[in-house]
This record gives sequence, structure tokens and C-alpha cells, in this order.
Amino acid sequence: MRSNREPDSRHRVVIVGGGMAGTRLAQQLAAADGGVEVTVIGEEPHPAYNRVLLAEVLAGRYAPEVIALPAPAAARRLGGVRAVRIDRDPGEVVCDDGRRVPYDSLVLATGSNPVLPPLRGLFAPQGHELPDGVHAFRTMDDCLALAAAVRPGVRSVVIGGGLLGVSAARALAQRGAQVVLAHQGEHLMERQLDAGASEVLRRHVETLGVEVHTECRVRGLRTRTVDGNTADGAGRAVSAVELADGYALEADLVVLACGVRPRVGLARAAGLEVKRGVVVDDELRTSDPRVFAIGDCAEHDGVLYGLAGPAQDQADVLARVLSPTFSRFVGNRAAGRNGWARPGHRAAHGDEAGPRYTGSRTLTRLTLASAAAPLDLAAFGETTPAPGDDVVHLADATRNAYRKVVVRGDRLVGGILLGDLGSVGALARTWEGDEPLPSAPLLHLLTNDGGS
Repeated sequence: MRSNREPDSRHRVVIVGGGMAGTRLAQQLAAADGGVEVTVIGEEPHPAYNRVLLAEVLAGRYAPEVIALPAPAAARRLGGVRAVRIDRDPGEVVCDDGRRVPYDSLVLATGSNPVLPPLRGLFAPQGHELPDGVHAFRTMDDCLALAAAVRPGVRSVVIGGGLLGVSAARALAQRGAQVVLAHQGEHLMERQLDAGASEVLRRHVETLGVEVHTECRVRGLRTRTVDGNTADGAGRAVSAVELADGYALEADLVVLACGVRPRVGLARAAGLEVKRGVVVDDELRTSDPRVFAIGDCAEHDGVLYGLAGPAQDQADVLARVLSPTFSRFVGNRAAGRNGWARPGHRAAHGDEAGPRYTGSRTLTRLTLASAAAPLDLAAFGETTPAPGDDVVHLADATRNAYRKVVVRGDRLVGGILLGDLGSVGALARTWEGDEPLPSAPLLHLLTNDGGS
């Protein structure tokens, strides 16, 4: 039953989450003008922004407003408001300020939370506040707090050597901090890179002034008492990071870059099916036919993507599901400063039966800017060859270059590219379109600098 519903009123779509996925969907629905009334409930007070570029803000290359996303003209936005409950009957979202927002279709774009590792000393025995100087790196507030704390010479430790940790370490080093990057795995960015590519990345990061430690397990934090605003008038500030071997890294600033976890609490409390993420079908529909999920919080066909490209793909497909007139707008994905359209992403639009999301091909792209020697990185598809696959591999230590592609039959199935990546565009388009490789030797693709 739907409450307060006039027979001739527009279809009310409420989007919980004002990040990249929710904003993309609101933009597309607003552009379609298909009789849809859109409300976006965003917990962050800031205008929507491109989270991919937060490290550039931390590095001082961009001001926060530069990475802002275009605001959907026709959408109503509730900023700085947190959704605390979903009442599926009659169909309302309850917010922390007491207001109740009715919906005909509800979209969960709640994103993910940073993982806070179980480190000794991270939290006080009877509190949930991080010590002064300890920061996650997930939101604009995290970024601004780090930017305010960093200064030349400040002793900084980044815990986690994945994509986010490498980006944060580079940004802090560019601000003049003394940076140690502590990573538990065998090599940096092991989810995207093999050992050879990771070694190239490590050498480059070290040229930026970052001290890198792999196979390095952090056991806890040491803190000191400082004047604070707690009930007893005292607070805690980080003083060192303890390693498993007993060694301590002195630190005034610690960044936790230990991964993310989908935000599914709202969905679970509402009785929706949740596994690792909120389970959705090919229409991005949850176990409640009136509720959908996209982006980091959504689990489709057993996959959690956690990347901007698939979130864009899902938003595009869902816009067609929710607004039939949207079909003529799909495909207009011109690349711009804010990076909605990037090589390696494919929106799965379905067929005559209706729009369907069938998964995304994801390309990870990172530029480590440096006045002396910038490094571009791209990784896509299956980078570990299966039996019978062909591998083309070029490495040049003097030029800090590494290129590897995996070929199965006449198809490119994956690749890792580091260095000056003029050829990444051609390779990504070939892989993205699942096209037969040209008759020319594949080596030509790896050495062609005109394909971007």
C-alpha cells in the first residue's frame, strides 16, 4: 500500500546516498524527464564529488570544488541528512532529523565504509573515537582533515599498500611529509598487479620519497595523552605504529587504507537479502521489488565491484528501468574532467526484454604525478594466464616501463601496463569490446604510442 499517493502524481524515486552512484542516477533520471520525481538523501554535507580524485585534493593539485560533480538540475537534495530506517510499508525513509520521505521506488546507493583494522590501541577501552592524528581516507571530510594536519616534515605512516594506500602515500609525500608505507602483502597493489609490475611501482613510489615496507604486519598504535575535549579533559594522540616484530615507527600522522566494506546496515535492518552486499538481480532490484541498489553496496551475481565504473554502468541501466523514456539518452557518456566515462567500462543495457545489467568490465587507472618522472598505471581483465594462453611481456627498467598482456585465442583477456601509456586506449577498447585482435603482431599494440 502506498501512502499519500495522488493518482496523477509523478513516480517518486528516493535515492539514499549522494555519492558518485546516486548522483549519476539522479543526473540521468533528471535528463530523461520521464515523469519521475527524484529526491537524493546524502549524509555528507558537501556537494557530490568524484571520490576517485580525493588524492589529488590531498596532494594540493585540486581544490575541493574542482572535483565536484554537476548537480542534477531537477532533483531535490537533502544534504547532511542520514537515513536511519526504511519503512517498506507504507514506503518511507526515516531520517535522523525526523522527517519521513515517501517513495514509490527506493534506490540504495549507500556506498562503503573504510575498514578499521583490529589494532591494539586504535580505540580507547570505553570509546569509539580514533586517536588524534589517525585518519581513514574515504570521504571529503577525511581528506580535508588530513590536508589540515599534514605539513613539511611531519612523520606519517600509511597502513595498507593497495590502490588507496599508494595514492595517499604519494599525496602526503607531495605535501612534504616523511612517509612510510606499511603493507602486509607480498607486493603493492596485489589485487591489480603481478610481482614484476609491483616492483616497478615500488621503485617509482620510493623516488617520490616514500619508504616502502612489504610483508609488514602492523600490530598496534602507541598513543600519548594530550589536552582534549573529552569528559575527563584529556585525549589521545598517536605517537608510533608498532609492527609485529616489535619495531616501532614514530608517527604524528597515520592513514588507515585497509580496504572498504559495503554499507548494508540499512538494508539488513529493513529485511532485505544481504550477503556480502545487498543482493540485486539484473534489473538491480533487491528482494523487495520496490527497492533497488547500485554502487559499492550492491552485490550482483556474487560480485562486489567497489569501483566507479561499474557504479556508473549500474546507474545507467537503472535509469532505464525506472524511466522508459531514458533509453534515448543512454550512450551519451562523453568523457570530462570528472571522469564519468573512462576506457574499460561497458554499460550493459540489455535487449528487447528490457534493460538488464549483465556485469562490468573494469579497468583500474592511476596516475602518479611527479615533476621528475610521472608514472601511469592501468590494469584490466584476467592478468594471470590460464594454461594455453599466450603472454606478451615487455619490461624496461631504464624507462621504468612494464607491459604485459594475456591473449586467449584471438581475444585480449587482460593486461598490466605501467609507464608512459599512450597505447592504453587502443588496448582497452579492444578488450572492452571483446573484439578479435588485429592480424598485425600483438607486439605492435604494446609499442604503439598513438592509441590513447
